[in-house]
Amino acid sequence: MHQRRPPRWGLARVHGRSMQPTLRDGDRLLLDHRRTPAAGDVAVVRLPGGVLAVKRLETYDGGWWVGRDNPDEGVDSWTLGAAAEAVLAVAVLRVWPRPGRLRRPAGADPDV
Repeated sequence: MHQRRPPRWGLARVHGRSMQPTLRDGDRLLLDHRRTPAAGDVAVVRLPGGVLAVKRLETYDGGWWVGRDNPDEGVDSWTLGAAAEAVLAVAVLRVWPRPGRLRRPAGADPDV
C-alpha cells in the first residue's frame, strides 16, 4: 500500500522558555515537513516518551542531537540522549506575534 506523505506546511505553538531569546512562549511557527534539516535549524522533534518539542538541531557523533537556546530552562540531548530519527519538521518562520525568519545562531556554519 502506498504511504501518504505528510502535508508540506504546518503550524506549531511554542510552549515554555527553553528557546528564549530566539522564541517565546506562545510564538507560532510555520513548519516545513519536507525540508532537509541542517545543524543550527530550529525544528519540531519527538523526544523520548513521545513528547513533541521545538529545539535547536545539533550534530554529535554522526547523529542529530537537540539543543536549547536558554541554558537555564528545558531539556536537551545531553540530558535525554540522542534524538536521531526524531526530526519531524523544520521551522522556517515565526508567524505570530512577531513575524520573522528564524536564523541560525551567531557562529553557526552557514554551509552546514
